[in-house]
Amino acid sequence: MAKYKLMSWNVNGIRACVRHGFLDWLQEEKPHVICLQETKAHVEQLEEEVLAPKGYKTYFFSGVRKGYSGTAIFVKDKFPLIEVKNGLSKKIFDDEGRTQILESEDFFLINGYYPNGGRDHSRVDFKLDFSRAMVKKALQLKKKTGKEVILTGDFNTAHKEIDLKNPKSNKKSTGFLPHEREFIDEMLDQGFVDIFREKHPEEEGHYTWWTYRGDCRKKNVGWRIDYFFVTEGLRKNVKKSFHRPEVLGSDHCPLGVEISI
Repeated sequence: MAKYKLMSWNVNGIRACVRHGFLDWLQEEKPHVICLQETKAHVEQLEEEVLAPKGYKTYFFSGVRKGYSGTAIFVKDKFPLIEVKNGLSKKIFDDEGRTQILESEDFFLINGYYPNGGRDHSRVDFKLDFSRAMVKKALQLKKKTGKEVILTGDFNTAHKEIDLKNPKSNKKSTGFLPHEREFIDEMLDQGFVDIFREKHPEEEGHYTWWTYRGDCRKKNVGWRIDYFFVTEGLRKNVKKSFHRPEVLGSDHCPLGVEISI
């Protein structure tokens, strides 16, 4: 039986995160795969130590606009990788570098940086269009290949009141709007499992993002907006689902699953 540690982290600028010790942390944590979001860098802007860290192959997907969005996947050399593909083949989404699809021998892992709806809610419709396109792609891959699928990344939505510290004062804020939260319900109805919540039901205070304002991280005034969703066939294969709130370097923390196949 193969065991894998899969992780995800919105690094909020990979160059800044590297300056705060990302590469040392990577060698200590040793995930088999880590999906990164909001890398904010093109390959030509990165040092060799980032492009080829010891023991890993890296795959970057940058947006057209420099210093904005972007995703990356780092894969351990011995992981049974088949390929990594960039994008959803839809220009409006792919110009922002938001999607990568990893195929392994056993499953698909889809890395997503889901759009922020904007303070004025002007990008909420775009966000939901992208979100539904991701689910559609995942279900198509499952149907076509028979392989189970994992969706991970920064979804920019807290699903339930338990998933943010101050739900009442954020009911009109993007990331906690009713129709954004309903999208998560849609996903669950289509056969995806929020594996962290399944492993930690009713546990409060588990967040993955804290605003830099007002010492919120120290006070743990945060939101859980980063996830691992797995299709039903992988539900029992996930042995552990965890956050690493003590790891600094971004306004998000790393999260992960341990899975046995």
